[in-house]
Amino acid sequence: MPWLRLLYVYSAGLTPRLLELMARESRVLPYLDMPIQHASDEVLKRMRRPERRATIRERVARIRDAVPDVAIRTTCIVGFPGEHDEDFESLLTFLEEMQFERVGAFTYSPQEGTRAAALADDVPEGTKRERLERLVDLQRMITADRYERRVGRVARAIVDRVDPDGTAEVRCFWQADDIDGITRVACEGSAVTPGSLIDVAIEGVVDDYDFQGSLVRVAVGRPTSVPSRMRALPVIGGSLGSYGR
Repeated sequence: MPWLRLLYVYSAGLTPRLLELMARESRVLPYLDMPIQHASDEVLKRMRRPERRATIRERVARIRDAVPDVAIRTTCIVGFPGEHDEDFESLLTFLEEMQFERVGAFTYSPQEGTRAAALADDVPEGTKRERLERLVDLQRMITADRYERRVGRVARAIVDRVDPDGTAEVRCFWQADDIDGITRVACEGSAVTPGSLIDVAIEGVVDDYDFQGSLVRVAVGRPTSVPSRMRALPVIGGSLGSYGR
């Protein structure tokens, strides 16, 4: 299996051993989906999150030191009960400082069965939407800057689909399925098939989040067979990493 991506990893689980593996093993993509949820210590405390602003900053620095070209995606919630203007401004300042590749942002809504549902939902819906728009606008500029740095480079990508006109829809290592956009590559006449790994020359950004590129070479062809017997994986009961529940 030549293409492994780490998704929804809490920073507490990013041990030095795991970072060393990411830096050493080419099959593990330099990509992390690491939800921080917020950057105000007071809000993080009410969320029952174990991290604080300083520890998140330290973890991000450690990740980038170990894996210099890493793409970090995170998730934030705005309008959590008790979030004041200064808490939200603190979040914006932190995002501008951290320069994450992508940020998924949501407005808070009570979820049955969580501890937060017992808190007063005291942030007006209009304020939540306004804060969400401001965060999205800020992150759009940050992402645009970081994506422009990818242009002119050659990157490894996995082929998802090849259209009849020979255009392939692929994802580079910084593009997780369904959430980080796609890259379109002209591959007519080549041996590119879904499942192949190819090297792509990145030529430009399209519609904010997608890329246009050209085929450099096929790096790994599509697997022609799969094992007839698969090892059963253990199933762990309960919920992992559900801080705040």
